[in-house]
Amino acid sequence: MATDALTPARTARLHRARLALPLLLLALLAPAGCDSGGDVLDGGAADTVAGEDGGDTDAGAVDDVRPPCPFTAAQVSELVDRKLRDEGNCSFGDGIAQLAVTTASATAGKATYDYQHERAGQQYEKVVDLDRGERGYLAVKDVRGEAVLIDGKGTYTVTISSFGGGTAGNEQILRRTLDAIPA
Repeated sequence: MATDALTPARTARLHRARLALPLLLLALLAPAGCDSGGDVLDGGAADTVAGEDGGDTDAGAVDDVRPPCPFTAAQVSELVDRKLRDEGNCSFGDGIAQLAVTTASATAGKATYDYQHERAGQQYEKVVDLDRGERGYLAVKDVRGEAVLIDGKGTYTVTISSFGGGTAGNEQILRRTLDAIPA
């Protein structure tokens, strides 16, 4: 008697394998969405390295520090020329339009950059590589956009939606927002 090529055990292994990459990405980026805009949450590593040898902070340790939210609601409102309120976790909105900044260490950003860039190419009308920072891109379409910037301070992912300016308007908002992130 012939057996089915996909036995229950093999089906379970295939299902686990399909979940591995998204779960790995989630594990790397999940801490980045928890910042309330306050102090750097993961500053211990850099402080410890500097304190142990009495010298400067190790560049590798700084690379693993996640930066705080770079904006206040007033700053974002000025950038987008629209009154937005702080909704927590570096997210700003007015009930319709939304701008959010997710921060991560430079190491985490580098680990997921190629995957994010590829996905942006599939989801957006226009994807442009940036000349700023170590790596970066800007991706837009008519109702939303995203930009990723990796620089010496960390990784910044900016997402916007429902600003009503079309593809060109969304690109302008993202460029102004990226330009305002401290270098």
